[in-house]
Amino acid sequence: MDFSYSPKTLELQQRVLAFVREHVQPAEAEFKREMQAFRAAGNPWQYTQVMERLKDQARAAGLWNMFLPESKLGAGLSNLEYAPLCEIMGRYPLTGEAMNCSAPDTGNMEILERFGTAEQKQRWLQPLLDGKIRSGFAMTEPAVASSDATAIECRIERDGSDYVINGRKWWTSGAPDPRCEILILMGKTDPDAATYRQQSMVLVPRATPGVKLERSLSVFGYDHAPHGHAEVTFTDVRVPVSNVLLGEGRGFEIAQARLGPGRIHHCMRLVGMAERALELMCRRALVRKPFHKLLSDQGVTRERIANARIMIDQARFLVLNAAERMDKAGNKAAKKEIAMIKVAAPNMACQVIDWAMQIHGGAGVSEDTPLAAMYASARTIRFADGPDEVHRNQIGKMELEQYLSPKD
Repeated sequence: MDFSYSPKTLELQQRVLAFVREHVQPAEAEFKREMQAFRAAGNPWQYTQVMERLKDQARAAGLWNMFLPESKLGAGLSNLEYAPLCEIMGRYPLTGEAMNCSAPDTGNMEILERFGTAEQKQRWLQPLLDGKIRSGFAMTEPAVASSDATAIECRIERDGSDYVINGRKWWTSGAPDPRCEILILMGKTDPDAATYRQQSMVLVPRATPGVKLERSLSVFGYDHAPHGHAEVTFTDVRVPVSNVLLGEGRGFEIAQARLGPGRIHHCMRLVGMAERALELMCRRALVRKPFHKLLSDQGVTRERIANARIMIDQARFLVLNAAERMDKAGNKAAKKEIAMIKVAAPNMACQVIDWAMQIHGGAGVSEDTPLAAMYASARTIRFADGPDEVHRNQIGKMELEQYLSPKD
C-alpha cells in the first residue's frame, strides 16, 4: 500500500493540529487544576467548564463527529483517513472528547447509526451526536472470564412487551459520568440457542429503576474522571422490547462490527501516546546531565530512542495497513490484521513509555509528567477489547491454516 496520506487527510491533520495548538495544549493545565479541585472536594464526577469550552471551540472550527465512517452524520471518513486523526487524539488526550470523538461514545454512536431504528436514533443517537449526553457500554462481567464473551451470564428475559434484565457488569465505561444517560448492554436472551446466537444488545436508560452503580473503578490508581468506569448491577430492570438492537441473537454480530473500527481507534491513539512519550524522552535527554554528561550522549539512551522510533513507525504502518484492509474488504477479511495491531500497538506503547519514565526518574512515575497515566492506559489496552493471548492465538491459528493440506 501507499502509506502517504491523501490531501484530504493532510488538510484535516493540519486543522486538528491547529486546534490543538490554539486551544487544547493551553487548556491541559487548567483542566488538571479543575479536576484536582473536584477531587479535593470529594466528587470528581462533575462537568468540567474547560471541556465544555473546548467542545464549543471544536464545533466552531468544524471539527465535530469526525469518526463515523461512510455516514452523512459524520465527516464521511474511511478508517484509513480517520486513523491519523486518532494519533493526534492519543498524543493530546483532551482532543478526542473536545471533538465528540471519544470512547465509548464513538462505538455506541456507530452501533446506533448502523443498527438502530429510526426511533432509537432520534431518542439517543441525535443527543449523542449533539454532545448533549454521553453513554456507556456494559459488556464485561466480574464473575466470568470475559475474554470469552460467550460466557456472559447477564440475562435478558422476555416478559410481555418488556425485557427484564438481571446481572452484574463491570468496567462499564462512562457509567459514573453525570452526563451518561444511556447504556448499551449485552446479555443472553436465549441460553439454548447456538453459541453465537444466545446474546443480544439492548438499550438501557441509565435512570431506569434497578440500575445501580455499585462503585467507580480505578486503573492503577487513576479514576479517569469525569467519565471513568464502573461496576453496575441490573436487578429486575425493565425496558421495552423495542429497545433491542437489530434483533434477538444479534449481539455478537453487533459486537464484531463495533470492535473492528474501535481497535483501529485504540491503536492509533496508542501510537500518538508513544510519540508524546518519545518527545518527552528526547527533551529530557538533551537537558539532564548526571555525572557531568548529558543523557543524550549516553549510548543506552540513544539506543532506546532509536528503538522507540523503529517500534512506533512499525506499529503505525501495521495499523494503517489494517485500516486500509478493513476499508477495502471489510472487518471479517481484516481479522488477522486487526488482531496483529491489537497485540503490537499496546506492547509497543508500554515499552516506549517505560523507557521515557526511566529517563525521567522519579518524575516519570509522578503526576508532574503525563507518563504514569499514559502507561496505565496503554497497559490496560493489552486486555481491553480482547487480551493479547486471544489475539495471538487467533493469529497463530490463521497462520497454521495456510499449511494444512486436505489430507491433514
